[in-house]
Amino acid sequence: MSGMRAVQVVGYGEDLRMSEVPVPEVDGPFDVVVKIGGAGVCRTDLHILEGQWAEKSGVELPYTIGHENAGWVHAVGAAVTNVAEGDKVIVHPLITCGLCRACRSGDDVHCEHGKFPGIDTDGGYAEYLKTSARSVVKLDGRLEPADVAAFADAGLTAYHAAAKAARRLTPRDRCVVIGAGGLGHIGVQVLKAISPAELIVVDRNPDAVKLASGIGADRGVVADGDHVAEVLDLTGGGAEVVVDFVGEGGTTAEGVRMLREAGDYHVVGYGENIDVPTIDIISAEINIIGNLVGSYNDLCDLMALAARGAVTLHTRKYALDDFQSAIDDLDAGRIRGRAILTP
Repeated sequence: MSGMRAVQVVGYGEDLRMSEVPVPEVDGPFDVVVKIGGAGVCRTDLHILEGQWAEKSGVELPYTIGHENAGWVHAVGAAVTNVAEGDKVIVHPLITCGLCRACRSGDDVHCEHGKFPGIDTDGGYAEYLKTSARSVVKLDGRLEPADVAAFADAGLTAYHAAAKAARRLTPRDRCVVIGAGGLGHIGVQVLKAISPAELIVVDRNPDAVKLASGIGADRGVVADGDHVAEVLDLTGGGAEVVVDFVGEGGTTAEGVRMLREAGDYHVVGYGENIDVPTIDIISAEINIIGNLVGSYNDLCDLMALAARGAVTLHTRKYALDDFQSAIDDLDAGRIRGRAILTP
């Protein structure tokens, strides 16, 4: 049994630590072991270290984090037919059963027996990751694992929320995107690709607003104190849909205020509570909608957009050993787009 390097959570409120652990092995017929080519660094990884997921995940420490993974198939179980050794793949973040009602409906995010590598079992901040045949999507020849890894969760979450929002958006509608960072810059491109609505992007960083305007936003608003009034002005009284990729630092109150009557407020980023008087919810008949990753089919749809160049990721690569710099840079807001660890 050979060893590999893996970045592990050893305690909440403590720094991550590089460890030597065994390389995962195939022991079930549908197992797939992936040699990691890129692992995305996500704000959720910071939230894990803060202990926000400790109760929800019930995970035993130490364990390896990293839930945005892509690479090459290293080994497969006896029943695996959809991929072979050496194939380039992106990994859907969940390991799902395929048999429960949610899986049968294609809603595999809510699998009754699902495991979530990086959250409640070992993830991909490592040289190898064990997943299942149901979780791997073969990559188009033009795409490389390190370039697309963050599509596995950031991209997938952004796609899932954008696709849900787009179902109701018409050419007369306005959609406000709050936050044009790691998730938001993907969400903007997806909305541009699949929705005819006018896109208004709000971010406190003028560079992020500029980036968003270059990739499809029709209007950019810098969040500088007057931005809610500016959005209400641009939308003639409020947007049909607000997609909030931040979800902390006051954006939830602002996002709800940017809605018109019967509007949808999509929560994607998270960190604070939503405090809305119930009379405001019922009198304006607004909807507050949660979004968590997306289904396997969502990931396949997103990879089709990526293969035709409709959605591209802005990434910054770090060596696996340099994991602490990536975490620090994300925490300090120094990253445009996504940070990727490359073993």
